[in-house]
Amino acid sequence: MAEPIEANLFPSELTQEQDERYRMEGAENQHDVDLGRVATRRSQTTAVGDLEYGNEKTDLVTFEHGKGEDPREFSQAKKWKPIYCVSMFGYFIFTLPSALAKNAATLVVSRLIAVCNVGGSLSDVWEIKDRGTPMAIFSTTIFMGPCLGPILGGWIGQKAGWRYIYWVLFALTGVVFIGTLLIPETLAPVLLKRKANALRKSTGNSNLRTQEELDHIPFGDRMKIALIRPFILMFCEPIIFFMSIYLTFVYSLLYLFFFAYPITFSEVHGFSGGLTGTTFVSIMIGIILAMCAMPRQESRYRRVTADGAFPEARLYPMMIGSIVLPIALFIYAFTGGYSFVHWIAPCISGALFGFSLILIYVAANSYIVDSYSDYAASAIAAKTFMRSEVASAVPLFVNQMFHKMHFQYAGLLLALVACVILPMPFFFFFRGEGIRLGSKRASKATRGSGAVSKDIAH
Repeated sequence: MAEPIEANLFPSELTQEQDERYRMEGAENQHDVDLGRVATRRSQTTAVGDLEYGNEKTDLVTFEHGKGEDPREFSQAKKWKPIYCVSMFGYFIFTLPSALAKNAATLVVSRLIAVCNVGGSLSDVWEIKDRGTPMAIFSTTIFMGPCLGPILGGWIGQKAGWRYIYWVLFALTGVVFIGTLLIPETLAPVLLKRKANALRKSTGNSNLRTQEELDHIPFGDRMKIALIRPFILMFCEPIIFFMSIYLTFVYSLLYLFFFAYPITFSEVHGFSGGLTGTTFVSIMIGIILAMCAMPRQESRYRRVTADGAFPEARLYPMMIGSIVLPIALFIYAFTGGYSFVHWIAPCISGALFGFSLILIYVAANSYIVDSYSDYAASAIAAKTFMRSEVASAVPLFVNQMFHKMHFQYAGLLLALVACVILPMPFFFFFRGEGIRLGSKRASKATRGSGAVSKDIAH
């Protein structure tokens, strides 16, 4: 069966076994790897293999084992990641206008421009079977940051004024920017291209090429696919569409709590701005507890995928989190709006929410990536687009929602929505495999098949 048009522009990912052999050289008893081309010879000294690409003879440049060339030998890598540096510098420098703003327009525009890149280096450095814990740590830091913001910002704003919030942020981003200068390059095609350039200069062999150079795609075509493919996946792939809806709801809840907590603790319980921000520690506690539970999921994942990895094995935490989430919201709905209820009750709700947040987000993210490994960047882009668009609208209505509907009914509405979407991870756990097998783009891995990703069409 032919691949969809976007797959023709971006070649499919190799299976894990093929990827290992493509990246590494020098392993004992290593055989030629079928990459859709005819392998004729493989060198053990320069990690270059002769390939016949159509009618043209080409020397394929790969990584050499033990030389610190492969990003998975991370500690030995010595290259830079310019995209991180440029994006972090942009975030750093455009934070300054916020601290100096004389009006609201300057503040809004500077915050709009101050965007930063979060890349996919995890997939470059860790293999699929080892990626669960790094992904959990990465996701934890993403959600710990927004919780730390109200804590630090509440006290800084209360004691020194709002401008100092941005001065502190400006200083911190400057330190992080300096740190990005120490980040090594991890994208395999970039490293291989640099190696090929060096080998061409040192050997004078103009036939040396990387896989990326052989499959070169014009920039215009790349941009067209990068802009269109996420929407194709969003509306044509049920797994991406419904998982994105679930993650959008959960992510929006985090933003909602930024406004609901001040209502609960400032308006109802009379807390100061600093103390109100400190209550976000409750969500952080839940996040940390979920993080501590992730190694158990990794053990379960290795056990259930002993006969072959399949994406649904990532959903165990999400099934637990989907049950905990409505419990947290029910508690908050019927405790957060009453002054006679002790303030610890909504904090307990916050801890349960933080716990479910990480379980759901890490599991769903991993499930999407594993299900669409050939289109992982576009799948994540589709999810991120929906999530960000909806979450950015939350501040526009959350205050009116809790005041006009009354606190308990607004909270009850959220809890009921969580109940409606609760079965989703269970459905995909049992039926997701059939949905993937019926898709042209999804992984074809099945339980007990020993497959890691979709077979490559030769």
